[in-house]
Amino acid sequence: QVQVVESGGGLVQPGGSLRLSCTASGSIFSTYGMGWYRQAPGKQRELVAVITSGSTTTYADSVKGRFTISRDKAKNTVYLQMNNLEPEDTAVYYCNVDVVLLSGRAGDYWGKGTLVTVSA
Repeated sequence: QVQVVESGGGLVQPGGSLRLSCTASGSIFSTYGMGWYRQAPGKQRELVAVITSGSTTTYADSVKGRFTISRDKAKNTVYLQMNNLEPEDTAVYYCNVDVVLLSGRAGDYWGKGTLVTVSA
């Protein structure tokens, strides 16, 4: 019913930048919170940044000042601009969206993830 697709990952050198995108599509009536999470090898999935329908943002302490989350409501798309990347940012980045479906049912959905590798 809902498809969540991330893009924009890749290999970047320390200090470099990447921009991730995530678009939700399908039987969506309205999109509420949207966010990015990441999972590094051998570690649990952790919150990176979230943005509410009112554009209030929350960031993990480790990315404050380096990452910026934004959204395009009309396109059901959320972005993550990542600057000054560090090797510790290497992880699979997952998108999560909270939606209300056309059926009236609410739920949250995950994408399959996009790999970000920060290495010289």
